[in-house]
Amino acid sequence: MYRCYSRPLQAAQLGARTLLVEKNAGLGGTTTSANVAFPGLFHAWGEQVIAGIGWELVCRAVELSGDALPDFRDDERPHWQRQVRVNAPLYGALLLEEVHRSGLDLRLHTMPASAHWTGELWELQLCGKDGIEPVTARRLVDCTGDADVIGLAGLERRRNQDRQPGTIDIRLSGYDVDALDHDELDRGHTEAVRSGALLASDLGSRGRPLLPFLAKRGENAIHLVGIEGATSEGRTAGELAGAAAVLRIYRFLRTLPGLENLRLDFRAPEVGVRESVTIAARTTVTGEDYLAGRVWADSVCNSFYPIDIHRPDGDGIDKTHLRHGVVPTVPRDAMVPADNPYAVVAGRCVGSDQAANSALRVQATAMATGQAAGALAAMSADLGADVTDVPMTDLRRVLVRSGAIVPALPALPV
Repeated sequence: MYRCYSRPLQAAQLGARTLLVEKNAGLGGTTTSANVAFPGLFHAWGEQVIAGIGWELVCRAVELSGDALPDFRDDERPHWQRQVRVNAPLYGALLLEEVHRSGLDLRLHTMPASAHWTGELWELQLCGKDGIEPVTARRLVDCTGDADVIGLAGLERRRNQDRQPGTIDIRLSGYDVDALDHDELDRGHTEAVRSGALLASDLGSRGRPLLPFLAKRGENAIHLVGIEGATSEGRTAGELAGAAAVLRIYRFLRTLPGLENLRLDFRAPEVGVRESVTIAARTTVTGEDYLAGRVWADSVCNSFYPIDIHRPDGDGIDKTHLRHGVVPTVPRDAMVPADNPYAVVAGRCVGSDQAANSALRVQATAMATGQAAGALAAMSADLGADVTDVPMTDLRRVLVRSGAIVPALPALPV
């Protein structure tokens, strides 16, 4: 099993001997490594639509930090105000504690080097600090965010030619937003872009982005265009681009009146990638499916987030909000590679077009698909069958018993 908490925890709860491999120093993925520490959305139209292991851990992190959950009943609030703020360091520590208690085998600072399906088993090589280690597994769960193991196995992954930009998260201080001269800020920004001191995409959009950027203290705002997240070479280029953007922005801002004492208090350990690849799955969810709230016959979980395409040129965001009452679902077959039903994928790499993926990629949905993936892998290994042969009624029963919410299936015609 590869990466993150709800997937291996669900498998371990079902008695499966589970190996969790994680490339970073801790768990939590983008929430902890890129500081996108506001998972959502778990609620739609005043009702909870995603729960389970991931939700429970988020709630425990909020309680541990002495904070409170948002008011999920107010649908008039912008969607981002209904996301759950978590303290990323506490959350990461809580995940490690929970995984350690579960008894599963955890390998941090480790990555897969190869993957091969023999027809009976997955043969993998893991690359750790002490070298290459061969392991075997009856089922594989890929939650890398880039379908890394699927790619190593030679299974098809799909890339859009124009991908959404990445982001390097920062926190700024040392200024009073209300005391700044807004017109002077705009003039300075225009001149900086004209001279090349800033890129037009640096502050997340064109037009007049500087005041909103400063009001947010730089949080989750910088756009890094052209990021290739599915290769080490591309990730390296992305990290270099992120560092360069932070320095450009910092050096520029300190030249403006009122920002002479600007401080950079925080920079995330790694660039957050919004879009890299999706798998060639048995089912591909389209933007039309998502906006219509299609309830698939093999639905494993709900999803709820607006279509949220950050423009590939870095100039702002195209949003399409769901009609009132619509709650999309995720089919099992979007999680299963078309050419190998003995592997499962969860998170943002599920089979989907760019529009649907821009909504399905968010953390609450990733947690829900992850829990379903862990259950599928464990149950299919126990049955000695491929994951599509696991009876949906049994899968749904297991997920509900573990606290998850599964979609109400449409009534069959009489």
